[in-house]
Amino acid sequence: MQPLCLSQSFSRTLISAAVVSAFSLAAVSAYADLSSRYVDNDGDMVADVPSDESQWVDPDTLVFAYTPVEDPAVYADVWADFLEHLSDATGKRVQFFPVQSNAAQQEALRAGRLHVAGFNTGGVPVAVNCGGFRPFAMMAAEDGSFGYEMEIITYPGSGIESVEDLAGSQLAFTSETSNSGFRAPSALLRSEYGLEAGEDFETAFSGSHDNSILGVVNKDYEAAAIANSVGARMISRGVVNEGDYEIIYTSETFPTTAYGLANNLNPELAEKIQDAFFSYDWEGTALETEFANSGEAQFIPITYQENWSVIRTIADANGVTYDCD
Repeated sequence: MQPLCLSQSFSRTLISAAVVSAFSLAAVSAYADLSSRYVDNDGDMVADVPSDESQWVDPDTLVFAYTPVEDPAVYADVWADFLEHLSDATGKRVQFFPVQSNAAQQEALRAGRLHVAGFNTGGVPVAVNCGGFRPFAMMAAEDGSFGYEMEIITYPGSGIESVEDLAGSQLAFTSETSNSGFRAPSALLRSEYGLEAGEDFETAFSGSHDNSILGVVNKDYEAAAIANSVGARMISRGVVNEGDYEIIYTSETFPTTAYGLANNLNPELAEKIQDAFFSYDWEGTALETEFANSGEAQFIPITYQENWSVIRTIADANGVTYDCD
């Protein structure tokens, strides 16, 4: 997927080869850090399905949540047709859970109130290690390509024309579990530009990429770190316009939202859920209309161990640990 192109006069900087190389080398040391509630006997870095069948759950109603957005009601409509398909495939009622924050989504999973979900890129390791999340799918383009870029944006006339200009300014993050909204920009700004959050520039937390983009457009924030796929969808919906913000930094491509399920679902039900994702016909649906705006057209299979290697490494570079117990 190509980075979102906006009318702008500022130079855009790609992540340096040195940082990519450092992340790749560090990936060797990335490892699972599961809560003591879970085991990983097969070594795939995610929680195993309980061996004791009495621990399996087979709910009458499946609860589904998509990663937090500025207006959850919009995405209830976007996902409606897919959730009907999921209901038909599993024989279960399916309820859309409009989560308001990453923390609320994580807690719902850990507490057993959430069965199927799409977690944001940076939140996936937390969900895996602390909530027993088992990712199996991701959206991709028709040709199988996938991912998004982290961008640092500002509003026209802010006086911020380069990453260096962030010194003494304010940069909005989304939440501390977000990859593109916090972890990646924190690591890159520190390693590439010697800029430390809270020391060299002020920080704020908006709660979501939508909020960060709107905050910059409305000049509530001088700059923000965002996922450009969210920006593309907001422009396509007319929430913001091209030229409302300008891009001063673009990263390498990262994996996007991971879809998966709780580890303690009855295996037969879990298989039906996975089959529903891969058998879904996108054509003519609200899901197709919404996610075509960021170049996505299908669900493809993934593994946490392989596809989230760079994300685990970024978290490790930020000193992230998972003290879930």
